[in-house]
Amino acid sequence: MTKFFQEVSQDRPLTATRILAAIIVPILAVAFGMLYFFPNHSGELFAWPVKPPISAMMLGATYVGGVYFFSMVALARPWHSVRLGFLPVTAFAGILGIATALHWDKFTPGHISFTLWAFLYFTLPFVLPVVWYLNNRAAPPIANPAERRFPRPLIYALGALGAVLTVASLLLLLVPQVMIPAWPWALTPLTARVLAAMFALSGTVGLGVAVDGRWSSAQHIFTAQVISIVLILLAMALNRAEIAWTSLGSWAFVLGLLGELALIGWAYIKGR
Repeated sequence: MTKFFQEVSQDRPLTATRILAAIIVPILAVAFGMLYFFPNHSGELFAWPVKPPISAMMLGATYVGGVYFFSMVALARPWHSVRLGFLPVTAFAGILGIATALHWDKFTPGHISFTLWAFLYFTLPFVLPVVWYLNNRAAPPIANPAERRFPRPLIYALGALGAVLTVASLLLLLVPQVMIPAWPWALTPLTARVLAAMFALSGTVGLGVAVDGRWSSAQHIFTAQVISIVLILLAMALNRAEIAWTSLGSWAFVLGLLGELALIGWAYIKGR
């Protein structure tokens, strides 16, 4: 009991939360290595053959952002500095669980990667909200009057970007057949829904940070996003032959990523 109250007073994630994060980190790290460095071998190494390679590398880039984020949770960083990441990861995992159920025939049953994939995405959408709730109850967020908040224009910009990405996520999830012809590289209904999960992650992060408005709450989830975005841009450069650069969608995608980096940089400058 004493340890419990010490954890609360120190604003640290609960011990069970840190253990869960420590379990998730190596799983994501291995998935990142498979998809980002061996995208052409995803059919042999991963839960299903992710094609084209750029889609595999983008998912891997998202995973390495997760490695950073959950490492911060496992290392007992202040709860308020990581709590904004849990519901976006819930959205990400939930959409991947839906995609798995809808496209079960595209996966490789019996493969260890698929077993872990199915276990994670059929459990985390239910586990993570409970973890978020229990940690918030144990260490409820307390506003520090002396802490600087983001300026309103930045808050509005983060909220607007978050809303746009969330809408894009819903379209990719619900009507992938509408989005696929306009996409700047080849997608299948499954990879479109995987992209929906990635868009939902970024979109809900933007909305959550806009509501909270503090760098101390956003720093770790933003750092995770910067890592992922830089690796996504590198993946696009390495796989530029797969991208229809004559399409406005390809440039909109790149400009969107650069715009997100710019907003995070603005948040860093104003929030520090």
